Amino acid sequence: MNISREQWRMIIALVLVAVISTVLLGITNMLTKAPIAQAQRQALMQALMQVLPEHSNDPITDTFILSSKDSQPITFYISRNPDQHINAIAWQTIAPDGYNGSIHILIAVNPDSSIHAIRIIDHQETPGLGDGIVKNIPWIQAFSGKSLSNARWAVRKDGGDFDQFTGATITPRAVVKAVKKALHMFAQSQVLSLVSKPEVNHAQ
Repeated sequence: MNISREQWRMIIALVLVAVISTVLLGITNMLTKAPIAQAQRQALMQALMQVLPEHSNDPITDTFILSSKDSQPITFYISRNPDQHINAIAWQTIAPDGYNGSIHILIAVNPDSSIHAIRIIDHQETPGLGDGIVKNIPWIQAFSGKSLSNARWAVRKDGGDFDQFTGATITPRAVVKAVKKALHMFAQSQVLSLVSKPEVNHAQ
């Protein structure tokens, strides 16, 4: 098949456009990668400050990663007092069954396996209804001090200890279920004993 001069010009122009676009995308990625990573680090630090007790270390670098064949690795952020003893451990979990999608939760647990605090760090729930998981401070604070042994892990409508929201039971039900599951994982994996071992008391 013979290709005319005009067709060659079109082919060359398309190739040049593709090459230039690729180069520009690469440059953009290089220029934005570091600022994005820094912004993500700052957002994580701000969230950790809300759930962890006062500490003398940097929880973002003082971490322990738990690997599993059945799920994605989980990063645990360790909080230490001035004596370098662990005073809380935080990690992220996901409630996949929110009303409008997944709900991302940050949990911090005390050394006695009770909850120090939780925060919702990402969700798509309905404003004015399901977003009470963020705006309803008393509801969020109700998790503090709760453990697997001292609470009925369900909303009151299901016979549990946690309030539901008017017109939005699905959202709080999903959060309560996810937090309970996360506490079971924490206990069964014996995370506290693992991070207390001298050989793993550093970032992994």
